[in-house]
Amino acid sequence: MNSLFEMLSLEEKKMNLKLLILLIIIAYAFNIAVRYIYIHYVGGIGEFYWQGHLMINNNDGYYWAEGARDILAGHHQKGDLSPVNMPASILTAMIAKFLPFLNFDVLIEYLPGYLGSLLVVPIILIGRALGSTWMGFLASLLGGMVWSYYHRTMFGYYDTDMLVIVLSTFAVWAVIWSLNNKNIKYFFVAPLIEILMIKWHGGLLNIANGIFVMSAIYVLYLKFIKKENIFNESLFLLFLIVPVIQIALLYKSIVLAFLYILTFKDMQKLNKSYFIFAVLGLYLLLIGIPWISHVLNNGYFTKATIASDDSFKYFSVVNTVSEASKIPYGVVIHRIAGSYIGFILGGLGYLLLLVRFPQMIVSLPMVVLGILAHKMGLRFTIFAVPFFALGMAYIAYLVGKISQKLFINDRVAVISKYSVSFVIMVGFIYPNYKHIHHYIMPTVFNKTEVGVLNKLKHIASRDDYVMSWWDYGYPIRYYADVKTFVDGGKHSGAVNFPVSFAITRDLVSSRNMSVLNAYFYDKTYSKISDPLKSMMKMYKFKDPNLFLDFLST
Repeated sequence: MNSLFEMLSLEEKKMNLKLLILLIIIAYAFNIAVRYIYIHYVGGIGEFYWQGHLMINNNDGYYWAEGARDILAGHHQKGDLSPVNMPASILTAMIAKFLPFLNFDVLIEYLPGYLGSLLVVPIILIGRALGSTWMGFLASLLGGMVWSYYHRTMFGYYDTDMLVIVLSTFAVWAVIWSLNNKNIKYFFVAPLIEILMIKWHGGLLNIANGIFVMSAIYVLYLKFIKKENIFNESLFLLFLIVPVIQIALLYKSIVLAFLYILTFKDMQKLNKSYFIFAVLGLYLLLIGIPWISHVLNNGYFTKATIASDDSFKYFSVVNTVSEASKIPYGVVIHRIAGSYIGFILGGLGYLLLLVRFPQMIVSLPMVVLGILAHKMGLRFTIFAVPFFALGMAYIAYLVGKISQKLFINDRVAVISKYSVSFVIMVGFIYPNYKHIHHYIMPTVFNKTEVGVLNKLKHIASRDDYVMSWWDYGYPIRYYADVKTFVDGGKHSGAVNFPVSFAITRDLVSSRNMSVLNAYFYDKTYSKISDPLKSMMKMYKFKDPNLFLDFLST
């Protein structure tokens, strides 16, 4: 066992800060550079440009763009659903104010690539925390441009994905780093990152809970298998409870600060032998059991065929969204690693990392979520990308380490280790680089379509409604500056029904349904989950078929 651990060790002197920063800059610049391949290919497609600027290629991006635009304008219309209080819009508006010389459409086009490429930083830091900055550097070259991650952070794919994996991977690094150094002075770092990542995207609460559970398993491993004193690690777990408490960000920050102060005063007086069980009991009672119940009943797991209430049944929208649909294992493999050999060796490398560095178990929730994309949808594959990249880099590092022993001259041996591991990594990178050259994502709307919406903007009032299917709600609102009934975030079966009815029926029925829908939207929609039921109640109908026939008169 000792010989195995010695073979799997990362035997490197810690690189100085200047060299660390240099490697981060190189990896970041490389990942930015590959994203300009897309710009090169679409540069001559005039229909992708509006007023001289390339348009974004993601529908949801127009939601955050609308919010940022309204923040910069200082106003928005009541009921227009503009996300002026959402982090993505706020961050974009702040950057726009900081860079006033930059056109807003240029900003939202390039922002995802520049922010998404920051993933190289936590990947390198994880490698450094495990003992090899070089391994982290190799992984960062690949991690930032693997199929799925590139797709969702390429130029033009303006969405919250540009920081979702960056923040999650930073959280994993911070937990590994804290468990390694056990210094209570820095126990606030990981929970603070988790608080920010949950604020950025509420769904990351599941990742934070998963990290806590895996951290607890690691601490119990230290106690019962390694027979170590785990008081500091148990105290750190207490800090990790704070981000997953269902309270506002301000209150989380206050609790975290209070806990940090208390740590240096009274925590040392506690019974250290049983403290771990008190922490785990507190987590289970306050958070763990409700969270597990919520996860098991999540729509991505249940995939209900219909959503129903007392009288109406609607097809569940989650079954109509392509990125939430089941995908073949081959697609999962390529989206996570870029190739079959990369996936196999990346998985093997990751398992070896778990064996040699058990603290890496805190990354398991992200890896599992990525692999479950087979059932849950392609959007989740990105969660596994950083750690399969680390797995591939670890394999490359170990092969380089073996090659080092073939040479007697120490200098040649070191050169062999670094050059061999780098060449192997290039082999993993190439399929992804080749894919990027063939992946051309069209813009959401073309120039002609946007021209029509721009004309509408000068005709319609900001209080007017445009009837469209939910996929196009955000971009229509952005370009025409009007209201819509449904969009990428508001498309349950109940709210979709009046729109689908109006789009597919005769003009009289369509007009009547649209007017009623607008009425309930403006007056009381925020309190109504099923507009059709409310319409029937107002006109005193009990049979929905009779009511729908009534709309044609």
